[in-house]
Amino acid sequence: MAAIGALGVALALTACGNSSDDASSSSSKTASKGKIGVILPDTKSSARWESSDRPALEKAFKDAGIPAIIDNAQGDKNRMQTIADQMITQGVTVLAIVNLDSDSGAAIQAKAKKAGIANIDYDRLTLGGSADYYVSFDNSKVGTLQGEGLQTCLGADKKANIVFLNGSPTDNNATLFAAGAHAVLDKNTNFTKVAEQPVPDWDNTKAGTIFEQMFTQQKGKIDGVLAANDGLGNAAIAILKKNHLAGKVPVTGQDATVQGLQNVLDGSQCMTVYKSAKEEVGALADLAIAITKGEKGTTTGTTRDDTGNRDVPSVLLDPKSITIDTVKDVVSDGGASAAEVCTGTYAELCTKHGVS
Repeated sequence: MAAIGALGVALALTACGNSSDDASSSSSKTASKGKIGVILPDTKSSARWESSDRPALEKAFKDAGIPAIIDNAQGDKNRMQTIADQMITQGVTVLAIVNLDSDSGAAIQAKAKKAGIANIDYDRLTLGGSADYYVSFDNSKVGTLQGEGLQTCLGADKKANIVFLNGSPTDNNATLFAAGAHAVLDKNTNFTKVAEQPVPDWDNTKAGTIFEQMFTQQKGKIDGVLAANDGLGNAAIAILKKNHLAGKVPVTGQDATVQGLQNVLDGSQCMTVYKSAKEEVGALADLAIAITKGEKGTTTGTTRDDTGNRDVPSVLLDPKSITIDTVKDVVSDGGASAAEVCTGTYAELCTKHGVS
């Protein structure tokens, strides 16, 4: 896996302010009439992209009266490049991407910038890219919340063997998640890391295979699983179920997907991390809309891109830890509906824990 100590990016939050001169120069080219293009990454890494982000983006741009094109690369770098080329031809003035890896993302941004199009990194920072803005959550804090959650579920004063199922090695966020989790768990001398591996492309099927190999190698002596998102967590839970250990071995997650929330409710997953699509989409929409009007976007600070040797004007939002007692908060916020979560056997659990 990528070395945790050699982060490709370091967050450096500064005082609230506006974008850089580079951003304003791109913005000036889109002063009167704008069209926004957004390329989502896939449908495999998380259910959120199509279930939450797309509809929220469509609504935000429709409400603002600004034309937008939203597409999904389906995990294919060549497809993402083709979509970007089409969007450039169709006259987008702002292009927001969730990169599949930094190299391919940077190539797309360079081409868009040459065409006078403003770039926004959405959710994942493109290292060495040329984004005018970056919109995401504080991803180191996501990992911190996961580490704290697993520690609480295990009991900080108890001896435990833990494994890490990290996200894709090509996703800079995954590096930050792992670093945040390690910053918490490595300090606890009661915990022993017995295995750690990234999951290529956040592929849940591969995650299941990887975790089963870990489980076999450790002869079942695994007490906790730091899983980087709900999909990877669910893959681990499936193996634990097969071995009659689901609910006995704490597993973390992220994204507060319907499956993840159900796993939290039935006790097979000890926590997840909620990153409100409403908040993130709102921040992206506000920036994109400002650019189409020839305005500078308001940011909360900067994010350091060491590969590109620059500080990217950023909006970094606050993630929230979700346990069995706060699943209701995700539903109340609109991150998932009670109708989706409270199906079948989960209906009684929803009632018990105030999810409605």
